Amino acid sequence: MFTAGMTDMNRALSVPSRAALRDAAAPAAATVVENDVAIPDAGSCWEALRQRDRGFNGRFYFSVKTTGVYCLPSCGARTPRRENVAFHASCAAAEAAGFRPCKRCRPREWIIDKGLSRAVATACRLLDAVDSDETPSLEAVARKVGVTASTLTRRFQRELGVSPRDWLAARKTGRFKAALKSGDSVTEALYGAGYGSSSRVYENSDKVLGMTPATYRKGGAGARIAYAIAGSDHGRVLVGATHRGIAAVYLGDSDTKLADDLHRDFPAAEIVPDDGALGPRVQAVLARLDGRKPSAIDAVDLPLDIVGTAFQWRVWKALTEIPAGQTLTYGAIAERLGEPGAARAVGRACATNPVAVVVPCHRAVGSSGALTGYRWGVDRKRKILAEEKRRAVQ
Repeated sequence: MFTAGMTDMNRALSVPSRAALRDAAAPAAATVVENDVAIPDAGSCWEALRQRDRGFNGRFYFSVKTTGVYCLPSCGARTPRRENVAFHASCAAAEAAGFRPCKRCRPREWIIDKGLSRAVATACRLLDAVDSDETPSLEAVARKVGVTASTLTRRFQRELGVSPRDWLAARKTGRFKAALKSGDSVTEALYGAGYGSSSRVYENSDKVLGMTPATYRKGGAGARIAYAIAGSDHGRVLVGATHRGIAAVYLGDSDTKLADDLHRDFPAAEIVPDDGALGPRVQAVLARLDGRKPSAIDAVDLPLDIVGTAFQWRVWKALTEIPAGQTLTYGAIAERLGEPGAARAVGRACATNPVAVVVPCHRAVGSSGALTGYRWGVDRKRKILAEEKRRAVQ
């Protein structure tokens, strides 16, 4: 059994060979603890390895006895045989056990606190420093981080779920919105965020802000969300909508808490109780929750008015394609999207889903099948899935 004590090789009277150390590493260890840091159980580690789940990068490392190397869980190399695999809490632990870092996934370059490889983290810092409307040369940034432009693009897509260009655009939008909220004028916010002209922002204001920049700066004056709350077998359901479509679907137990959540999520909007006009849309949402209608991102009876990145929309659409009564891991959804290794980005897209049930993010589960965090409560997620499975076998 590999233990934390083996990290202090100086205390040993003699140093075993690398091969002996590799053979001593126990592949079936349930938990590895080093410096009071525990990694997931062996079953979860193995499943994350098989799924190449990037969400586990930095949480553990695995070594392969037959090759003598250790890797990140997301490594793209061929999946090894289980009996040849051991799990470690750190690079130092794996190397103390006699393994060398993989040259393909480069585990020592993973920056744990950022959840990114060093190349992507450095590229993000360089791109974030851009202060003009001109898109920086991807080739120049790639050269500075020591990889090719195509490699950097692939790493962005794997680790962040978007291309460098889309990432830069999102960062500009974030800076622009923050500046408007802080009280800057539209012009000050535009140039401070890195836009070279106002036309690009105004042309895409609906996509960027959900309203024009001037309206956004005024705290959302003019944006109006009506809401209604109804009962269901899974608690209270709040449905909020603009004149364009559904903007929010929340689940809970308290009407007051649900309304407070809506005000918190849309602090600038004019939020008013429904006068009865939302009735058909509330019924359409309940029909999805009760299983009387299938989920769909473009349902005629449930037009949506939500904002997301291109990747988020792809994830949300993929969620609606999971049959009721079934689940998929974040890693499996990433595979379906052609983005193997983007499990973490899929998880973020699920967490930011503003329309519960309509976009059934409750059908996404962790790599081991565990019901991971759900804004509306894991117990509620469990009950919704159980009811969907019950109806599916009828």
